[in-house]
Amino acid sequence: MTQQNSQLGVIAAGHPLTAEAGAAVLRDGGNAVDAALGAMLVSFACEPLLTGLGAGGYMLVVIPGQAPVLLDFFVEAPGRGADPAARAELIPITVSFGDAIQVFNIGAASVGTYGTPVGIHEASARFGRISLADLVVPAARLAREGVEVTVQQSYVFEILGDIVSSTPESAALFAPEGRLLKVGEKIRQPELADALERLGAEGPAPFYSGDIAAAIVEWVSERGGMLTADDLSAYAVIDRRPIRVGYRGRDVLTNPPPSAGGILIGRSLVWLDGEPSPPGIEQLVAVMERTQSVRTPEFLAGLDDPEFVERFLSASARAERPTGARPEEGPLGSTTHVTVLDREGWACSVTCSNGSCSGVIVPGTGVHLNNMLGEQDLNPLGFHRHPPGRRLPSMMAPTAVLRDGVAELVLGSAGSNRIRSAILQTIVRVIDDRLRAGDAVRAPRVHFEDGVVYAEPGIETGALEAAGRPIARFHERNLFFGGVQAVERDPDGSFWGGGDPRRGGAAITVAG
Repeated sequence: MTQQNSQLGVIAAGHPLTAEAGAAVLRDGGNAVDAALGAMLVSFACEPLLTGLGAGGYMLVVIPGQAPVLLDFFVEAPGRGADPAARAELIPITVSFGDAIQVFNIGAASVGTYGTPVGIHEASARFGRISLADLVVPAARLAREGVEVTVQQSYVFEILGDIVSSTPESAALFAPEGRLLKVGEKIRQPELADALERLGAEGPAPFYSGDIAAAIVEWVSERGGMLTADDLSAYAVIDRRPIRVGYRGRDVLTNPPPSAGGILIGRSLVWLDGEPSPPGIEQLVAVMERTQSVRTPEFLAGLDDPEFVERFLSASARAERPTGARPEEGPLGSTTHVTVLDREGWACSVTCSNGSCSGVIVPGTGVHLNNMLGEQDLNPLGFHRHPPGRRLPSMMAPTAVLRDGVAELVLGSAGSNRIRSAILQTIVRVIDDRLRAGDAVRAPRVHFEDGVVYAEPGIETGALEAAGRPIARFHERNLFFGGVQAVERDPDGSFWGGGDPRRGGAAITVAG
């Protein structure tokens, strides 16, 4: 592709230090995947409740002239060889956003089989130019020396306070003097630093078949969890072909089943593509309502059927008017996202999540384990229903919008079931409203859920109220509405980016 300026690329991530780590990799000659991995590793130190070595995720990679690939390293249901009768009870925790209250479930019984260590190694080995041993250095240094708590991270600590103080190991990190760390104080994770260095030197083996794996299995099983050595040794990254839908003359690539978020975003775009551009707020809310209504038990069963997926995303779906909405209860989504575009046309979009954290930190390993088995949105038919080895049906949806085969907009979001509404609105703001990525990310959002329209300040709700829709107003922008990180490329090769202020995001355009 023709490049008419000297910019090396652009990155957007959930923390300024996370973004700067990826920008440094681009300056050092790395490609978009290298930069995303460098940022992802640093996020473990800077965004410790949102992601980590005990989490899972998805990475979308777009390389000019090659078929795009989706690396699935999300959390699996554990339990190979375990006795379900020995499983402990999930521990419910109530979390308040101020304008919304939700229930989480934590503890050893909430822990699923993690994927980030092997996902990082696989992506680096297949697509990277910079060695993983070099990429882990900044992350390990920050974990060991400590990272100052930002306003946004302090808020996450506060609303998840009952979770992070639920075990002595977690409290020692996040409330070391009997109180939660405050803005400006440092979070230090020396055991995480050691683990990152081992990942760089030894690869994923210690985490899946070695001493770290053994320590994690013993710790979790002693506390009533179902994670076994067989679960870890059987875990592998899965290559998936992204789903592709058309929108306003472009191709949108996003996460395929068994993840549910991508296909629901795709369906929303199919509906909107049949309507005039740009859609109004009433149209957006109506599409969100229709999207919720199709998320039925039949939909969940159909995720394993390629023919169902093809029908679900077909143009004929525009005319369907589904009914029978299933009420949804979505967690905070302790999730973070990184997006990168580089001057060679590579694009990388990676979302990682620790659920809302389990509170289970295994001594000596640096691993804070996920609570995916306790997340209501990932277990819509009831807890402990997924068979061992099943990838959980996440809402996470790393996404790229291609124009004439070139990545024009790349994005993703945190926020559990708000992921799909956040990504949808950002695409509409950039493509239909022609906003820059940063302005699109900062624009106020709505979310429809269980008959209620949740709205940030700046959303005009008059027409919605006139139509009789209940409105739940937030008093300020809130991480409830997701955490979109988006980057875009102009035809002349100029880059633009937007880091979501709702989660302390940052975007950096890297000069040559």
